[in-house]
Amino acid sequence: MFPFFIPTIMNTSKISLLSKVILLVVSALLFGSLLFPMWRIELTAPQYPEGLVLLLHANKIGGDVAIINGLNHYIGMKTLHTEDFMEFRILPYIFGFFGLFALAMVFVARKKGVILLFISFVLFGVLAGVDFYRWNYEYGHNLNPDAAIVVPGMAYQPPLIGYKQLLNFGAYSIPDIGGWMMILAGLLLFIIVAKETHLLRRFKKQNIQPALFLLLLFSVFSCSNNQVVPLKLNVDTCDFCKMSIADGKYGAEVITQKGRVYKFDDIMCMVNYCKENADTKMDAYYVNDFAQDNNLIPAETAFFLSGGTIQSPMHGGVIAFSSEKGSKEFESKLNAKPVTWDAMISK
Repeated sequence: MFPFFIPTIMNTSKISLLSKVILLVVSALLFGSLLFPMWRIELTAPQYPEGLVLLLHANKIGGDVAIINGLNHYIGMKTLHTEDFMEFRILPYIFGFFGLFALAMVFVARKKGVILLFISFVLFGVLAGVDFYRWNYEYGHNLNPDAAIVVPGMAYQPPLIGYKQLLNFGAYSIPDIGGWMMILAGLLLFIIVAKETHLLRRFKKQNIQPALFLLLLFSVFSCSNNQVVPLKLNVDTCDFCKMSIADGKYGAEVITQKGRVYKFDDIMCMVNYCKENADTKMDAYYVNDFAQDNNLIPAETAFFLSGGTIQSPMHGGVIAFSSEKGSKEFESKLNAKPVTWDAMISK
């Protein structure tokens, strides 16, 4: 599994002073993480403008638990209670074990022990992720059929990480302070292992093209959270004017940094929505190419026409094109004038 570690594992030489100092930091991070929430799930909805937060500590569930349990009751989801989870009883001991393990390695100072600590920590992280996904799946799918609100085929499983829409609620799952401390501890352990085993030198001696390909593939998937989502005509509703999106040629879409998608039936609906929600961090803007059917393109690269005889759904009077040539063809036909994206968004 780790062929480049094998010669080093047999080597019992001691680690450097710098690695010992980093191990002290790792130990402090592991123990310190017990004082903060490990994970958080944020829920946003029109009726809760300030949002609701579920905080997962190593030993308890915190945050707006009572309110969330009340909402869960209506959709038939089991309520959340700390005592129902065995994990909250054993996780503090596991984190304490790793903290003591790291501290012990400062004095034992053997490479073999540090490598063992790193591998066991990574395996624990994988198992914890699998358990968290299982926990989310069971609570999101095992619903009471006699609940007040039943949507056939609907599940309420929060995302493992990132954003997901659940009816009128947006769920955003991300590590909290304690979780980031654990991640930092893992990265520091990797740095120690790489330094003490001369990992970079070993990679230089080997053909690393397959590894680079896998890294690139991982990067592509990791960046896919904020990809454009096609408009569903006569199904989706404009998030600004609340009208049904019937004609995709005028449609638009914005994606926040958290990955939430907002859809609009008129380009100016998107512009006005973004101005009214200036505090929300937007990550990507898309507009429909007027010359094509329901084809969203990046707003920053689009060519816009405004005014004239353009009849958009909410009278915004703006259409977009993927090419300047396409824009020129309609400019005289519609008696419209060119306008830039920066000019519209900055008004």
